[in-house]
Amino acid sequence: MIHRSEAVPGRAAQVVGEYGRCLELVPMDPHFHGISVGLYARDGVATVWSFSRRPGVEDRIRQVRDRLVELGGMAPVQGSHNQAAFPCGDLHGRPLRFLIMQAVEKAPDYSFPDGPVKDTRSALMLSIAGAESGGRWVYRVSAEGDAPNAAARVRAVASGFRRYGEAEVVGEGEVSFPCGGEHGRLARLLLPYARNVSMVEDMLESAALRGQLTTGTAGFTPT
Repeated sequence: MIHRSEAVPGRAAQVVGEYGRCLELVPMDPHFHGISVGLYARDGVATVWSFSRRPGVEDRIRQVRDRLVELGGMAPVQGSHNQAAFPCGDLHGRPLRFLIMQAVEKAPDYSFPDGPVKDTRSALMLSIAGAESGGRWVYRVSAEGDAPNAAARVRAVASGFRRYGEAEVVGEGEVSFPCGGEHGRLARLLLPYARNVSMVEDMLESAALRGQLTTGTAGFTPT
């Protein structure tokens, strides 16, 4: 049974005032009583928050924050149990939305599989690797296998990184995050999303519909 938030508009406004705008709302945590979990952002700091008052919720929020660190390469904010930031100082808001979904919905011991991932549009196996070039980190998408459209698929995946990672396409199949910093874990996180833009759009639309009731109950609208 889903535990509904006990939030009221005034309390929601207080949370927004303290932690910033709601970047993403995960409507149901499958690993902790179905509570909703929100991610707020201000001045480069991401804050994990839930209006639930269930016993143990603070420990669960700390666990989710720690997953942002482990899966996304963020750093915990000293003295907090629910805040993290990227070492580069940028927020990276768009990929952060995917990161919080993974942190909440995946099993607490989940880790990214090693090796390439299967392309959804061809028989290719896709990989991404980064290296420093010209004072910034550049990530190159590569494809292995037989497919007549291999080069086109690599370009399409790079475009997916631009869409979902706010990345810049800097060469043939090469992308870089706006800060120019090293974000290998984010790149690995985004690869399965970047390979199929239409499928991800459907997923995001479905997630938004699931979250409408919870969002309205909490008294705010994520952007």
